[in-house]
Amino acid sequence: MEDSTPIIVGAGQFTEKGVAPDQAHPPMGIAAEAAKAAMADTGLGAALAPHICTLAMIRIFPDSTNRPRVTHGFGRAENPPRAVARRIGANPRNAIYTQVGGNTPQKLVSEMCERIASGEVGMALIAGAEAIQTTKDAMRLGITLDWQEEDEGSLEDRGIGANFVTPHEFAHGIGIPVQTYPLFENVIRGRQGHSIEQHLKAMGALFAPFTRVAANNPYAFYGTERTAAELANPGGSNRFISFPYPRWMNAMDGVNQGSAAIMTSVGKARELGIPQDKWVFIHGVGEAVEKLISFRQRLDRAPAMKLSGHKALDMAGIGLDDISFIDLYSCFPSAVEVACDELGLAYDDPRGLTVTGGLPFFGGPGNSYSLNAIAAMLPKLRAKPGSFGLVGANGGYLSKQGTGIYSTTPTRGNWARENPGSYQGEIDSLPDMPFTETPSGNGTIETYTVAFGRTGPERGIIVGRQADGVRFIANTPADAATLNGLMDVDSLGRPGTIRHADGRNTFVPA
Repeated sequence: MEDSTPIIVGAGQFTEKGVAPDQAHPPMGIAAEAAKAAMADTGLGAALAPHICTLAMIRIFPDSTNRPRVTHGFGRAENPPRAVARRIGANPRNAIYTQVGGNTPQKLVSEMCERIASGEVGMALIAGAEAIQTTKDAMRLGITLDWQEEDEGSLEDRGIGANFVTPHEFAHGIGIPVQTYPLFENVIRGRQGHSIEQHLKAMGALFAPFTRVAANNPYAFYGTERTAAELANPGGSNRFISFPYPRWMNAMDGVNQGSAAIMTSVGKARELGIPQDKWVFIHGVGEAVEKLISFRQRLDRAPAMKLSGHKALDMAGIGLDDISFIDLYSCFPSAVEVACDELGLAYDDPRGLTVTGGLPFFGGPGNSYSLNAIAAMLPKLRAKPGSFGLVGANGGYLSKQGTGIYSTTPTRGNWARENPGSYQGEIDSLPDMPFTETPSGNGTIETYTVAFGRTGPERGIIVGRQADGVRFIANTPADAATLNGLMDVDSLGRPGTIRHADGRNTFVPA
């Protein structure tokens, strides 16, 4: 082993449930508790703090959008990574606040591997957290919290990052995850030849094993085992959110959860006396970015996900059959199905598709979920030395992909990855689907969803094709008969007429 080889030496998680809002941790407090757990996991505990030269905090949801949203008025940490550092007794040289995206944890691991291997970083701590349940509870109870934190020191704030939805898409309801992933799902349903009822049952069968994992995970926020039939039945507390997804098929971000991982080099770990049975090596990484939704050739596939996964496996020099543990990003069933299709996994792979329980059942702590997956992967790999684990991370709307291959088996030679920019062109060069923002005439439905409010269906969202094959986006009339009609009868391929006015499109089904 080269002394410069990057490794993960500790990981920790923290979940806070059943605590009164005025006694609960703010987001950076939850992240710090996870960081303390990660430090303890190395065997050195607080003694590790002075050696952390880089602390990267994954961007929390309240800081993740330029769009207006309900503000809680509780204040915020103005320098998030240093707010975490202060709580754990660290004073890092580099303090990073990341961009938006569920791919961010894996992207950070890849980045820190490079910086550790080059000698630029000696020890890095990556942390993420959300305190959304506390926020909701406090607002519901009329409790005012003081979460304002001012910490001095440098801050590399990477901003929100690129927007993966166009203004035209967003104007029609695309770009809100609970209204976007169902569009992918209905294309998958059509490809599989399922009726609506058949597909609900298939999605229930896909996610039922996730609930069993969550039920046995002490860090899960919603750890209740549910049958496939329960998941597939859109009634009662499992009402539709956006067709065809009942509530328990959606990522649940109303959580208080945090995670952290500590990375360093083999040489530094030896110097500090971190036991070798704690070391986990990063054998392969890959990342790629998908086209905008309107221009993708197929809405049931994600070439960037395939490219990211295969690059990571190729770098590791192994195949899928060599993997013992898997965690696929599971915000919605379509994310799991597409990942399986792109990687070549069966939906019922006997190894399982999650080590946490997944975002609807373990919980979806914002942009940082995949850091929980990495933290959950470590003890499994340590308990089975020489085994390999795969973590798939997804951001946006199947937009930003990251894959990591982990093992206690040492890597060979100098650690180096292929620059993602060298293969991103494989995605960028794919032909765009012809698209218009100003459709007219007749068209058919390529895919669709119906978004629900608390009292029933409220909005129909259509991706369609004009008679000439050009794609368009539209909404339907919002009357109950139209919206219910989209769900009562399979509406894939359904004809209709298109109107364009004032930058908005309306599709009236025949």
